[in-house]
Amino acid sequence: MAVLEKDEMLSLAENAVSIALKKGAAEAEAYVYEGQATNVGIERGQITKTNRIIDRGIGIRATVNKAVGFAYTNIIEGQKAIEDTILRALSAARASKPDQDWNGLPEKKLYAAAEKTYDRKILELSSEGLVDLASSMLDAAVSVNKRVFPIEGGAGAAYLSSAIANSNGVAAFDRGTIMECSLAAVAKEGTTVTPVCFEFNAGRAYNVNPEWVGKEAARLAVSALKTKRIETATTKLILTQFALQELLYFTLINAVKADNVQRNQSPFQGRVGEKVAAENVTIHDDGMLPGGLRTWAFDGEGTPHQKTTLIEKGVLCNFLYDNYAAKKEGKESTGNASRAGYLSTPSIEATNFHITPGNKTPDQLMSEVDDGLIIYYLQGAHSSNPVSGEFSVVATPAWKIRKGKIAHATRGVMLAGNIFEVLKNVSVIANNERQMGQLVAPWILVENVRVIGK
Repeated sequence: MAVLEKDEMLSLAENAVSIALKKGAAEAEAYVYEGQATNVGIERGQITKTNRIIDRGIGIRATVNKAVGFAYTNIIEGQKAIEDTILRALSAARASKPDQDWNGLPEKKLYAAAEKTYDRKILELSSEGLVDLASSMLDAAVSVNKRVFPIEGGAGAAYLSSAIANSNGVAAFDRGTIMECSLAAVAKEGTTVTPVCFEFNAGRAYNVNPEWVGKEAARLAVSALKTKRIETATTKLILTQFALQELLYFTLINAVKADNVQRNQSPFQGRVGEKVAAENVTIHDDGMLPGGLRTWAFDGEGTPHQKTTLIEKGVLCNFLYDNYAAKKEGKESTGNASRAGYLSTPSIEATNFHITPGNKTPDQLMSEVDDGLIIYYLQGAHSSNPVSGEFSVVATPAWKIRKGKIAHATRGVMLAGNIFEVLKNVSVIANNERQMGQLVAPWILVENVRVIGK
């Protein structure tokens, strides 16, 4: 596939900045983005569609008298469309009120190279190759048990690149690849149908394992067939990465974003240096994690990515900053400005939110549970209260653990509690870390969680 080259993208960005300054901007920034993705979709156990998307564009921020304007276009050939976009950004700035907290765009800094984020094999992968991959995943799922029915899923490969330039001398380019395959399945027996069970592989290199994904989604679905009700109790829970990602995305990750802290929307405001989690909990945000799904050399403003310690041995150490929030406090950005391609202005987001693993295997973790549950999937986590940390979610399915072994599946179990209390009650952390979206984590064992049975 033909892609925009580094020099081409950088000169587009630098040229746009230069024009914006000539047209009257006090400061200017141009963000050039290219995304090329090929996807194969699975519906009701069949490969139903393949599509290819190419998206290119430029987003421009311009400031006039401390007011910021933004505009974007997906037409990057020829000067006129880009000049029109610059004029729209300037017009938006002139129509906006000055922001007294605006302290300028980021300054130029040195970049380290992101590691294990680009694999040429993904770039060269055809849609036929993805169809083969999806087929092997489907075949693996149905080979596990005739009661398994794949519902939906797919396989995809993408190439992404970005270049950024601003009037303070920032000029940077990076590129990367991502590949993934996923499958959701149910199992049917008589009139019984299990909840949907899901598994996936995703990475920056061509090393996904479709057979494992298919077999694991099927294995979970079959193991969810025979369910028993459980009593309401306060109990031990093993939270897998699926459950952790759902819970933390809407609570803890929001609580460590500096803009939420500054707006009094974080329970961590004024608590740096305090104990906020169990002593075995250490969390970094690591934008340079080798092979991380969110690893890039720089963030959405051209600030170098870095590793930031958020919680160390249970103690709150830091927050995540973009340039704007950092300069408000006279601090340095942690490189956490994120943007949705060229379509948006930057906002604070975690990169690779990494919970440090322990040294117990999953089996050893399970053996610590005499009576409890292992939780894979949650519904309703988006309704968690990000300020208080309160959550009430449905675990469907979840599995009952007795004497260190899975005894049976359960259905319709509700979990209620507070994520910040959960963090304080982490008793054991396993060593089986994997990445799921922003989260890089192992399984964790939590004490004293309220479980509401039926």
